[in-house]
Order: sequence, then C-alpha cells, then structure tokens
Amino acid sequence: MARNITVIPARANRSNLAEQVQQQKKKMAAYCRVSTDQLEQLSSYEAQVNYYTNYINGHPDYECAGIYADGGISGTNTKKREQFNKMIEDCKAGKIHMIITKSISRFARNTLDTLNYVRTLKELGIGVIFEKENINTLDSKGEVLLTILSSLAQDESRSISENSTWGIRRKFEQGKVVVNHKKFLGYDKDEEGNLIIDEKQAKIVRRIYKDYLDGKGSNRIARELEEDRVKGWNGKAKWYESTIRGILTNEKYKGDALLQKTYTVDFLTKKRVDNNGEVPQYYVEESHPAIIYKEMWEAVQLEMERRRVFAETYGVFKLDYATLDNPFAGRVICGCCRGVFGRKTWHSTNEDFRRKVWMCSNRYKVKGEKGCQNKHIDDKVLYQTFINTFNAIIENKDYFMEKWEKGISSENILVRYRSKQFIKIIKEAEQIKEFDVNLFLKIIEKMTVFEGEKIIVSLLDGTEIEVVIE
Repeated sequence: MARNITVIPARANRSNLAEQVQQQKKKMAAYCRVSTDQLEQLSSYEAQVNYYTNYINGHPDYECAGIYADGGISGTNTKKREQFNKMIEDCKAGKIHMIITKSISRFARNTLDTLNYVRTLKELGIGVIFEKENINTLDSKGEVLLTILSSLAQDESRSISENSTWGIRRKFEQGKVVVNHKKFLGYDKDEEGNLIIDEKQAKIVRRIYKDYLDGKGSNRIARELEEDRVKGWNGKAKWYESTIRGILTNEKYKGDALLQKTYTVDFLTKKRVDNNGEVPQYYVEESHPAIIYKEMWEAVQLEMERRRVFAETYGVFKLDYATLDNPFAGRVICGCCRGVFGRKTWHSTNEDFRRKVWMCSNRYKVKGEKGCQNKHIDDKVLYQTFINTFNAIIENKDYFMEKWEKGISSENILVRYRSKQFIKIIKEAEQIKEFDVNLFLKIIEKMTVFEGEKIIVSLLDGTEIEVVIE
C-alpha cells in the first residue's frame, strides 16, 4: 500500500526572518563609540555620527532607524553604555532590522559580550555589519570570523590596558601625581594640570580638621555641615561619616601623595581593589600645595588612634556620637570595674520626680543578678562636675600654663598641639556658671566615678583632677 505524503510548507520563524526583512526597506541603525574624551577623539566621535547619517540616508533601500552613539566610554563591557543598551532594546521592540558599526572594537572588545549580543540579534533576524572587518553576521561565515576577530579585539583591549597601566606606574615612579580633582574637595587644576588649592573648598577641609581636634566626632561634623547647608565637591549639602573620615585620613591634604592605593584586577570589568602590597606603592612628599599643615594632620591621626584605643579599652562604640543632649556618652567610666556608665531615665507620673541617672553597664550584666555594686549618679552631678573642674583650672591658671608651655616642646605631636590649644582656651578664660558642651569636648577625656563619692576627671592633656561629689 502506497504511503500518502503531505508536504507542510515552512512558516516564518526566527531562522528566516532575515530573508523577510531583506524583501522590505530595511530600518538600519548605526552604532558609534570613541574610547576617551580627549578633544581629537571627540572630533572622531562627531565624524562617525555624521558619516553614518549620510551613509544610511544615501542608500534608497535603507531607512534610518537612528544613530546610537556613546562618547568617552570603554568598550570592554556594556554596563555603562546607555546608547548601546537602548539600541538593543529597540531591536527587541522591532524598531531596527540592521545595525552597522565601524569595527568589532567599536562594538565591544569583550569576546563574550560580542558573541552574546550578535547571537541574540541574529535570533531576531537582525544582522550586524562590521565595516572594517567586512563581516555581516547573517552570512554563514560571519560568526566564525567574528569569533576569531573579536578574540583579537579582546587581546588588543588587554594590551591597551596593560600599556596604560605601565604608563601610569612609570608616572608614579617619577612622582607624578594623578588625581581626579573634580571629586577631590579643596583642589582644582591649573592650565598645566598641576594641583592648586580651591580656597572656598579648602575652608571646609580646615573646618573639618579643626572640629575633629576640638573633640567632635565624624558623625557630628557631618551633621553640622548639613545643618549649615555646606556643599561638598558634588554641589550637594549631603555629608556622611565615612566621607569625613576619608578627608581626615587623606595624606594629600598635607601636601603629600601615596600613589597606587588601589589597582585594577580585571581589565574587562575594571574592578579595582585595595592595594595591600600586591603591587608597588609610591609615597611622594610635598608633591603639591598643602591645605592642612603637617603637624595638624599628624595630630589628627594620633587623636584618631587615641579614640580607637579608648573605645577598645572600655568597650565604647559610640564615643564619636556624643550629642548636645548627651555629651557624656562613652565618657563616664566606672572606677570599680572599668565598665562604662550608661544614661537611664527614671520615669514618674509627676515630671518633678522624673530623673536622668547614670549607672554602670555591668550592674545588671546577667539578667536578674546584680553585678557591679557602684552606685548610680545623677545627670546633674556630671554637669556640675565639669563646671567645678574648669573653674579649678582657672583658679590654678599659672600652674597649668607653665605645664602647657613645657608641653609645646614635647616630641609627641599631639601633646604639642594640645598644649597650644589649652593655652589658647585658658589664657583669656574666666570661671563659668553654666555647662558649655563645646568646651567640655575640647578638654575632657573621661570622668571616672568611684562609689558615688568622688569623680576623677581626666583632661586630654593627661591631667587628672579629683572632684568630691556633694
């Protein structure tokens, strides 16, 4: 018995969409890119846009679907190429039938990206023409050639990256400072590319350093800058604790430069990591004008270390978070167990009996069991203790002045700075009747409470003053 065979005609599918597109007027788009933002490269960028506009419009079988152009962005990955990504989305939306670009390196220097995008477009029936290599990805030989040539393009990109890295390191070896001044608060560049001080921004930097040595923490400094509507390098009055700490530890503000703090580990993704000795670093002294004089910069580093050691010694995590409402936070220490006193509010329905008291954090370390037996102390007592301490200093001004005059000759930079600072504060000062939070932060390191009977007040210059609790 003869078999009955019925021929089922082929329907349109992704493999023959390209043939359908060829039968109608093609919507062609062009993609242009240049590698840097240098003037001559920008001219090349404009020339590419003009060239492809005229090219597409000059062919009657083509209809211009748009010129997509990214200027000054590397082709090693596609994450930041906005126009490229928009072009791909327009292809998926059916707005484009064909793409033309100058070369594989203009499209992408990453082999994987190149092949992935070409294959995605091919499934949509969209071809990519690479002029320089004379490749049309819809041709049978297109992908084989593309694989080979895009690999070469990726190798070229690696070579360019290595050459660039080599060039930068040679500059580092010669002590040439390479800084992105646009994101560097306090500096600008002159016509020859040298760093120069931007006085308006430099005042902000000097304020930050002074505030820190006046006892304020990074968190409070950031908050006060925002309250005063002070704008940073980006023109916004938004500050973060991490930003302040970055400014306080940046050696460039004293006129020196540590080069190659980070390095690139992947030329494709441009990922950078901290340099912990994997590649050489170069320290250049007096490489540019200083905003902060060296002694003040070094004093800040020593003060940061002092606070770190203090925090570790007493288990204090919020030393830099002292507020106007709570200036004693992290500074009241137990004389019995060396724990930290914390502030509590004893509530009452009658506000006249509501109290703020301080007690050792180890008193009830284990729930339900008493620990440290040191007594609590009233909030008002701490305020009065500082007033009494400061007035005692004023009463014995000559003694302290003599001590600080000697401190000016100390080998320790922070001691020298504190001595000068204390002389300036106390020289013209008189006794006080009210608590001054800024004065407190400038001169007091801690208050150590002993059995609710006495408080040892430690000044930042190392002096200890005993105050009896009345």
